Amino acid sequence: TFQHSNILTIKIGAQDCFWEKRGPFTGEISPLMLKNLGCYYVIIGHSTRRKLGETDEIINKKVKAAIRAKLKPILCIGETFEERKKGKTFKVLQKQLKEGLKLILNLKSQILNPIVAYEPFWAIGTGNPCPPERAKFALLVIRKIISQLFNHPALSKKIKIIYGGSVNSEIAKDYIKEAKFQGLLIGGASLNAKEFIKIVKNLST
Repeated sequence: TFQHSNILTIKIGAQDCFWEKRGPFTGEISPLMLKNLGCYYVIIGHSTRRKLGETDEIINKKVKAAIRAKLKPILCIGETFEERKKGKTFKVLQKQLKEGLKLILNLKSQILNPIVAYEPFWAIGTGNPCPPERAKFALLVIRKIISQLFNHPALSKKIKIIYGGSVNSEIAKDYIKEAKFQGLLIGGASLNAKEFIKIVKNLST
């Protein structure tokens, strides 16, 4: 068990949100409602949402709506296996970042800068995580793209980059210590309490 002094502050997040505050949008959840429920984070553009037809334009609308509602968006980006094989990783990530983060500099809030989650689609739910050394290359590419897109050094440094994609207790620490990601977006492993606690313990040592 954890000692109380070792437990960090826990903040609540949501898996998705809509881009309108309110209205007749059955089945959707507004960012304002999430905020009122006590959420701090919201995941936007997850690979499963993209597979269901979410475009970069829709994702951008959600990112901006989340920031306006004072939520911290976690923008998910990543390439498919075919795109990786064809050497298109840079172009894919560049497009997703350019479209997903479009016009956020016009928003007043600088406190709630988005988090970018690199989740290679081919690693999601497969049990085959991206090797940390390859993930590190993607992290450097993402940082470079952000710097080029915004020409805003302060903002590019504030944006945290995390990794997601078949994270498990054996390899989780490598993404932080070796690949230098600033956090993890844990999916399937979080459904197993023992495995999730093991990940947390491994990261704290």
